[in-house]
Amino acid sequence: MRWRIESGLCPRGTTRPPGDKSISHRALLLAAIADGDSRIANLPAGEDVASTASCLRQLGCDVTLAAGQARVRGRGLHGLSAPSGPLDCGNSGTTMRLLAGILAGQPFTATLDGDASLRCRPMRRVAEPLRMMGATVQTTAGRAPVSISGGGLRGVTYDTPVPSAQIKSCVLLAGLYATGATVLREQRPSRDHTERLLQAMGAEISGGAASGGTTVRPPEGLAPLAGSVPGDLSAASFWLVAAALAPRSDLTLEYVGINPGRFAIVEVLQSWGADIEVATGPEWCGEPTASLRVRGTGQPLAGGTIRGDLTARLIDEIPVLALLGASTREGVVVRDGAELRVKESDRIATVAATLAALGGEVDTFDDGLAVPGGQRLRGGVVAAAGDHRIALAAAAISVCVTGTVEIDGAEVADISYPGFLPEFMSLGAMA
Repeated sequence: MRWRIESGLCPRGTTRPPGDKSISHRALLLAAIADGDSRIANLPAGEDVASTASCLRQLGCDVTLAAGQARVRGRGLHGLSAPSGPLDCGNSGTTMRLLAGILAGQPFTATLDGDASLRCRPMRRVAEPLRMMGATVQTTAGRAPVSISGGGLRGVTYDTPVPSAQIKSCVLLAGLYATGATVLREQRPSRDHTERLLQAMGAEISGGAASGGTTVRPPEGLAPLAGSVPGDLSAASFWLVAAALAPRSDLTLEYVGINPGRFAIVEVLQSWGADIEVATGPEWCGEPTASLRVRGTGQPLAGGTIRGDLTARLIDEIPVLALLGASTREGVVVRDGAELRVKESDRIATVAATLAALGGEVDTFDDGLAVPGGQRLRGGVVAAAGDHRIALAAAAISVCVTGTVEIDGAEVADISYPGFLPEFMSLGAMA
């Protein structure tokens, strides 16, 4: 599929981004091992969350997922059953890495697999701590397929080699089944959705990156979940950037999750001069929410440098911020982002290719890139490269491109944001 977006769109009106994908994966996985039925609303309709639901069904869990609503009949911590075949995680690294932690605690063998893109992503980083805890884990040259024979886990203290909420969550979920305490220590803090959900469900979890590590102890059981997952701030980032770029925009995003580990996208855009108003909303399972109103100022944003802890906090939003850099005054520099090389695509390379397709300049490094400011991007054909964030980021910056942006392979956006383009065209045409 090829998206074709004419220049001049100006987002105005009100929308609600899909439910937070990171939270939704975790909610389904934890609901499956809870005691009792969970009813969860506002799940995103993308393929990734459907992959998690499908894997849980193969493990004997009754999961009904339709129109953003899920009912999960919890099997308890020890109620999952051995699957009859490999568990297909599709394109979802979150599904594979978090489910690996749960499978490490089960008294059977299971194999996790995925599509060609997921088979290229590193899995040694979760295999190593699970082996330390006592599970037998076999990878395929450090990647998927991954075979896990679980049971008999012991608590360990593990220092993560890279800041990653997926590694942390994998170890903490395995810790639910270990004897004694499991302590996870991070070089830099990562998002804490797993910890907030576990605490809301009654698990004994404490600490954090600032206090020397996160500690979890095996609970007797987990309470079921109910309510509506907050909107995905990473999905909202495409709207935030588009509206910040369009001079006459006035867009409100309702019920968006503003977890402190994810809020950096708003803080950075505000510090660069974007007019974003934050109106606090209700919490769900310890997750704060807000409505975000963004208005175009008609002035270019400042731009700046993203590095260190900030890179880790913005890892999913780097593609759209880097593309935005061409239209800023100072440009955008990203460093300490080697993790970008092993996402759904090599996002340093695919961002550079996107800019080149639109007539832009960029310098790349092993761990990041530098996009000069003050550029005038022109229309062109962008390759999504099998990466949903590249497709969506290219759509977002089309508002400031002279000419038509065409995005080849744009159907990959359905992985995280089905229906984005029609809504983008509709709200943009209201100007």
